[in-house]
Amino acid sequence: MGNRLTQIATRTGDAGTTGLGNNQRVSKNSLRVHAMGEVDELNSHIGLLLCEEMPNAVRDILVEIQHQLFNLGGELSIPGFELLKDEAVLALDDALAHFNAQLPKLAEFILPAGTRGAAQAHICRTVARRAERAVVALGNEEAIRAAPRQYLNRLSDLMFVLARVLNRLHGGDDVYWKSERMKKSAPDGTDSP
Repeated sequence: MGNRLTQIATRTGDAGTTGLGNNQRVSKNSLRVHAMGEVDELNSHIGLLLCEEMPNAVRDILVEIQHQLFNLGGELSIPGFELLKDEAVLALDDALAHFNAQLPKLAEFILPAGTRGAAQAHICRTVARRAERAVVALGNEEAIRAAPRQYLNRLSDLMFVLARVLNRLHGGDDVYWKSERMKKSAPDGTDSP
């Protein structure tokens, strides 16, 4: 892996390039740098989410996710290198199954709203989708392993589920979309659910 930072203001990026972990210089607008930036932003949003009150099981999985996202960013910064293991994807599958089993089935779409923690989890979900798109775009141009793409895909699903968990933390519920279809199907014409 490349040298660790000992100085932050290096001025080496003033010309619009940045160094990858293998010491290669690339444009700050390259697909690889975009993907790295999206993963970094996602990790930062999860850090903000961790400021909220939440069950220890949710906190533990989010802290682990931060470490795995750092691995993913490291892998993206060194072409051909592997840091994110397949087991990390399986851990998200396990977390999805665990937390989803605690939730009622959805009958309608929900809004990205509710408690502040749930709303922040939805922001993490959307940033995970953007990071996934950036990794897919990079993979269309360069060889990328499947695990980074799979990890981000599963993570966005998990963030949706965790938003629902966080909305129920103090007896709350999801915020349902008031669809015209559901209005018409309710016997009394009111919104359902």
